[in-house]
Amino acid sequence: MTAYERELHLNVNILDAGKHPGAWRFQDDPRWFLDIDYFSTIARLAERGTFDAVFLSDGVALLSEPAEKPWQALEPTVLLAALARETEHVGLIGTASTTFNDPFNLARRFASLDHLSRGRAALNVVTSYSPRAAANFGLDVVPDHDARYARAEEFVDVLTGLWDSWDDDAITGKRDAVAFMDPAGVRPIHHRGEHFAVRGPLNVPRSPQGRPVLVQAGSSEVGKRFAARVAEVVFTAQTTHGAAQAFYADMKNRARAFGRDPGHLVVLPGLFPVVGSTEAEAWARKDALDELFPFDLELPRLAAQLGLDPADLPLDRELPYDLLGDAGQFTGSRGFLEATVNLARERGYTVRELLLSNGGGHRQVVGSPEQVVDSIEHWFHSRAADGFNLNFDVFPSGLETFVEHVIPELRRRGLFRSAYTGRTLRDHLGLPRPPRR
Repeated sequence: MTAYERELHLNVNILDAGKHPGAWRFQDDPRWFLDIDYFSTIARLAERGTFDAVFLSDGVALLSEPAEKPWQALEPTVLLAALARETEHVGLIGTASTTFNDPFNLARRFASLDHLSRGRAALNVVTSYSPRAAANFGLDVVPDHDARYARAEEFVDVLTGLWDSWDDDAITGKRDAVAFMDPAGVRPIHHRGEHFAVRGPLNVPRSPQGRPVLVQAGSSEVGKRFAARVAEVVFTAQTTHGAAQAFYADMKNRARAFGRDPGHLVVLPGLFPVVGSTEAEAWARKDALDELFPFDLELPRLAAQLGLDPADLPLDRELPYDLLGDAGQFTGSRGFLEATVNLARERGYTVRELLLSNGGGHRQVVGSPEQVVDSIEHWFHSRAADGFNLNFDVFPSGLETFVEHVIPELRRRGLFRSAYTGRTLRDHLGLPRPPRR
């Protein structure tokens, strides 16, 4: 038990070779992103640090410029199933799109992962906005923002219905009985809605957690309402303390308005720590990495994130705030848009400084283990976060440094567990096992 009434939660975001755009240049094997040993090393390190979970994002299209750097190539549930055999405790969060999947297949995949991992699976639900991805699924255009979320709402209702289509004790296995299972314990869902018609039941029995944990990352008005209704973990991208506190309070109040216990909605902003034994050493590490920063490649990404043309963003000038449109009309990630603009405005950054400090849209902290823990403790204690989705500059070294030097300081202050006390991801997160509906 920690010294606080709440328990800090930490995930590892396994993103490429690391969050820094130059991270892939530190990998010895150019095919590392296809190698199970690479991912196993990270997952085992996360488990050594008693992290709640490892997290895999996903994309279902090739990068617009694949020659720039490696990409997320492996399908998350397949990779996480392999990692389940390499670990015993750490949770396994995989991403899937409600726009480019069907509920039955996704319910089956994640229920299977929950069984194979003995109760460590979570699904990060995204709605997707990539035209390249849409073109791979027979769509000429990406559905608009609200239409994607309307489909997602119904999608999750079908998912949970399928996961609940079995009683926990439906499999009797009584050798002296005629039936292997109790037919009364398995029922169709007979769903018919605007987007889906699904008879059910699922062909996978109810999983160890009852249902895999549901994760969501919406920051628009529609996205926040969706998350407050169905999500158990919310990923978010606030880069300033005030914005994070406001988001945290808003999400807890929204969950309460849906009749939920706000403690059962875990809010995890992204955090990008760069750690050294001293502050000077941490900055030296960052400066060395920034020597490899590909401005010519990252500037167009930032421009797209802001809905601007790269020509609108001279490197040594501040953002052209007068050119930024209404976030409500933006088709991309509104959370990252708002986080990026808030950070630049608060710090008075030039475009160059923003690129080097933005952490891909997440808050960056550079310093000694004690300084990093000071920041984590401040946000946690002041209810700006229940924990963090951690991004590291280079894998595995950034994570290894965190596990060896930051985790012990977190434990010393009574902020973080020294050992796993439960078996499932729900146990780690302090979430109840949902009853069958």
